[in-house]
Amino acid sequence: MKHLEIERKYLIDPVKWELAEKPEARSLTQGYLCKDDHKVIRVRIVKIGAGEKGYMTIKGKMQNLGRPEFEYEIPVEEAKDLLALTLYKPIEKTRYKYLHKGKIWDVDIFAGSNEGLFLAEIELDHPDEAIDFPDWIVEEVSHDPRYYNAYLSEYPFTTWKYK
Repeated sequence: MKHLEIERKYLIDPVKWELAEKPEARSLTQGYLCKDDHKVIRVRIVKIGAGEKGYMTIKGKMQNLGRPEFEYEIPVEEAKDLLALTLYKPIEKTRYKYLHKGKIWDVDIFAGSNEGLFLAEIELDHPDEAIDFPDWIVEEVSHDPRYYNAYLSEYPFTTWKYK
């Protein structure tokens, strides 16, 4: 499939991450307009420096670490209006695009009701691709749906009884 996202997720050691040299940060606010067993529809605003961009993303059902993904840039004002229509409170996080041994890691430091959660994602060309891990990676959580952003919007990290 042309629009297949293959991604693995990992918890991060916040102490080791703080010691790492960091690329430019971007601020993300995202919410979900639809969330069911077959798909999610997300709206996101990304702030980099003084600029902002809006995005609409549709993701299909996860199978073997992969799922269909379609993302489109939309006007920021429309993204702001759509965020007001989300199912749950939008997620807030700071994202770093971290290059490690030829692969980009998306490192998300969550804020607001998900404060204290540090996650890293890496997109792969195929599910069995070998990965060189940065030293701040702690544990894989790719198969734990609690760490999907759509889940975190409904059940924020700060409300979890067991972490």
